[in-house]
Amino acid sequence: MVANSDEERNVTSFLNELYALRANLLIHNHQVQIEQHYVHGHKASDYAMRQELKRAEYLHTWGEKRGIRFIDAKSDIRITRIQFDGDLARISLVQSLKLSYFYLQSYAPSQSFGIGTRHALTLKKNGHGWLLYKEWYLDPLEENPKLIPVTSDGSALPFVPNHQDIPPGSIYNRKRAIAYANKYAGIAWGAGNRHRYNRSYKDYTTVGGDCTNFASQVIGDPKEGGGLPMTSKWRYFYGKEGSESWIRTDSFHHFLIRSGYGKMIASGLFSDIVKPTEKFPHGAVSQLLPGDLIGFVMHGDVDHFSVVVGYDNQGYPLVNSHTADRYRVPFDLGWDRHTKYILIHIRD
Repeated sequence: MVANSDEERNVTSFLNELYALRANLLIHNHQVQIEQHYVHGHKASDYAMRQELKRAEYLHTWGEKRGIRFIDAKSDIRITRIQFDGDLARISLVQSLKLSYFYLQSYAPSQSFGIGTRHALTLKKNGHGWLLYKEWYLDPLEENPKLIPVTSDGSALPFVPNHQDIPPGSIYNRKRAIAYANKYAGIAWGAGNRHRYNRSYKDYTTVGGDCTNFASQVIGDPKEGGGLPMTSKWRYFYGKEGSESWIRTDSFHHFLIRSGYGKMIASGLFSDIVKPTEKFPHGAVSQLLPGDLIGFVMHGDVDHFSVVVGYDNQGYPLVNSHTADRYRVPFDLGWDRHTKYILIHIRD
């Protein structure tokens, strides 16, 4: 907990203001408002500011290419550590960010999704107060705005609202799996369990990432999740760790297909999986049910897994994941045109 001192209250006030302004930047692109909070001419500080400008440009450009307008962003931070060292303050905090949007060609109401990030930053004090000296965090929006994928012919996305009814299943409990994914989506806005992971499992965030561990929990947790039976190769040893197929992305992918637990609907670039075909009139991605999985391939390796938890009011598939934490986020947000998607249906 943060001690109750004047200096720590000043730091807390500065950080709340900074993160609120950065959230506002995502919507209104008011660059001048955040510039005064950085140490100009210091390499690390200048880089940190450029990253915020870049993520705002990415989000705005992604929205333009999807026919979406972002209308609001709200930031909530929780400081977990403040350590003073002369005119420096080293901070650890987590941020829950809520983003709201609507479709330009629709009368449907606005909708929201959440992102959660963990930050390590250093502040420097000057004569007027505190400034951001350097910062690190794993940003799910850290992508090149020029590499946002679009449909092959540049037309509108073919999504339509569907899959309102979730089949009960005889082996896989989809409703419980979705509830689990929403409850344990971590520090993302919208997640349950007071933004905490399920403490029955080890958190692999700092040792390679927790996305596959989370996907395994969603489909396999016997108490709250989908309840797929664990096997000798794919299982979690409570009080210890998960097997390689439980926590490693490539191993998990191979297990799902070889075991018969999962069936690959399709794979390919963004333009491939959203393209209407005779087999998939609304694109292959529209065949995913809530409780199914998407694998993300970069440079030939499966890099990430997300859980499909539903669709927005235009039929855009929404996903939850860990590292970074996501809650009902459009499935391709934060990925680029080189990303390959593996669409996996979990057999009921």
